Amino acid sequence: MMQHPSPDAALGTTLLSGLDLLEQGVSVFDAGLRLVACNRCFLTLLDFPPQLAAVGTPFEAFIRYNACRGEYGPGDAELQVAERVVRAQRFERHEFERRRPDGTLLRVRGAPLPQGGFITLYSAPGAGQAAACHRQAPAPDPAGQALEQARQRLGVAQLANEQLAAALQRSEQRLRLITDTIPALIAYFDHGQIYRYANKGYADWFGRDSAQMSGRHISQALGSKFYAAVQRYVEEALTGKQLSYEYSMEKDDGSTIFARSTLVPEIAADGEVLGCFVLSFDITEQKQTQAALVQAQKMEAIGQLSGGMAHDFNNMLTVVLGNLGELRRRLPPQPALLDYLDPALHAAGRGVELVRRLLGFARQQPLLAQPVRIGWLIPGMMQLLQRSLPENIVLDCQLVAEHDYVMADANQLESAILNLVLNARDAMPDGGRLQIAAKVETLDARAAAEWQLAAGDYIRIDVTDNGCGMTPEVQLRVFEPFFTTKQFGSGSGLGLAMVYGFARQSGGQVSVSSQPGGGSVFSLRLPRTTPTAQPQGRLDFSGRAGGRERPLVLLVEDDPEVRRVVQRQLSALGYPVVEAENGDEAATLLASIADIGLLLSDIVMPGRLGGRQLAALARQQRPEIRILLMSGYAAPAEVADDRTRDIPLLAKPFTEAQLGRMLDEVMLCPRTN
Repeated sequence: MMQHPSPDAALGTTLLSGLDLLEQGVSVFDAGLRLVACNRCFLTLLDFPPQLAAVGTPFEAFIRYNACRGEYGPGDAELQVAERVVRAQRFERHEFERRRPDGTLLRVRGAPLPQGGFITLYSAPGAGQAAACHRQAPAPDPAGQALEQARQRLGVAQLANEQLAAALQRSEQRLRLITDTIPALIAYFDHGQIYRYANKGYADWFGRDSAQMSGRHISQALGSKFYAAVQRYVEEALTGKQLSYEYSMEKDDGSTIFARSTLVPEIAADGEVLGCFVLSFDITEQKQTQAALVQAQKMEAIGQLSGGMAHDFNNMLTVVLGNLGELRRRLPPQPALLDYLDPALHAAGRGVELVRRLLGFARQQPLLAQPVRIGWLIPGMMQLLQRSLPENIVLDCQLVAEHDYVMADANQLESAILNLVLNARDAMPDGGRLQIAAKVETLDARAAAEWQLAAGDYIRIDVTDNGCGMTPEVQLRVFEPFFTTKQFGSGSGLGLAMVYGFARQSGGQVSVSSQPGGGSVFSLRLPRTTPTAQPQGRLDFSGRAGGRERPLVLLVEDDPEVRRVVQRQLSALGYPVVEAENGDEAATLLASIADIGLLLSDIVMPGRLGGRQLAALARQQRPEIRILLMSGYAAPAEVADDRTRDIPLLAKPFTEAQLGRMLDEVMLCPRTN
């Protein structure tokens, strides 16, 4: 019998020489693929040298010995070693026959051990097996003694394996603690798409338990709907390709969450894909921020386009209204002619209202912002709102912020609330419940950034209905001008657009939350303020000049048609007029005509001097001159500086009567510098 080495305290000992009594070759390797025991027949059948029988010899050493002497045929020896080591690491049951180069046929049968590792039996079919195994073997020890010693040493080996298993378990627990703590979603599935591991973040993200996910197919663990969304990525990754992708999932509460995943294949030395590691990150907040930014940029672009269109339309409407008004004034009262003229004037007036709403959306409508008490404004609207609703809609009002103030234009705020109420009414054709609520909402930096607002206190006014609701696609476009889901002719599609423009121009925001069939909530957020000063009302332009002498007016307007209309209106009001088509020409006239007592100028003009720059120059040269500005819109770039902030503004288009009242106000009121 061969002499075995002494036991190794860390890995256990070899089996007793009693194993040499067996007529089959036996080898036992632990979970780390290190030799625990083998018998002489194993060494004889495979022609291994005795030094390889030492406890702790790596499995790889036996394979390399075979490969180097050509046991596995021609080929790269290192590749042959790597392939067989990877297969052994699977610890799977196996059985096969192998013919050695010397012609010997070996039958090999292996099975995994409960604590890790495997045991393998080798046999050479035929009558000469026993002789081959015991060739040159000394007489065996007594069988009883050998078996007793075998049991003792097997017990030591089992204890060593149990200690190793406990150490592995502790290591696994520490690794799981680490992966459960890091802010990432981590999982692993094998080549059969069976989950073998999922950290807590991964399981929580899907609303699952990680222990229940292990051992289940992806479609069983996460549902067929999710599996259908990622199946092609999983199958592609199992071909050995690393890839990344994004996907979304609807949660039980109806919200949508987003993730970005990377699949990293685990590839064996022989090129076989064993499975895939999954590394995912929750990008829901990032997606929401991107969507909000895209929406804000789109609305800003539409607003700029709308503002430019409104300016041009206002100039056209000034010409139309001015000429139609002059025609009606000069014509004798003939009903046949008025049947044509009055509808034209009425249509032009509707065009003025349409453009006014466009300007509201484009945030280019001048606002008279002042502290407005919610407890006064909304209750004061209730009668108007009740009249606007049919009897089958119940209106409810809950004002938690009754004693709070917002900084806004009171008239525009009333129009915004009315538009939201009318929109809710149209969403409930069969009746329902409509609620107006107001409360204080404090936005921190993160929440404020989500709504593109400054951090601070806001009054949130909610208009809630239980009507038909909206799809996500409609919600994305609901504030766009001219977008409407109503039947043709039932609305212009500018009501909600005006609300959006008013909210943004007031330093606030409007948003919508809705589900098809689940009603809608429109939330208007406006900056909260305190009544530090008495609110100032609008100027009263009802006074008349009372027969005083009219000053010479310098009219500055780049559009010749508009200039002609305004010149006629001034002349009809009794004002002598001198005209200029731009600021530079007007500056020359101011310097050369001393009798000019009133400057009436458009704001936006080509050339070096715009309307406000011309006004500042006129005040510098002639402190006593009276000035009135007019414009089709008041763009942010044209906001007055301190020198021209007090100058009144007349919005185009205007009638002769409106121009006359404004000029009377300018001439009667003293200048405030």
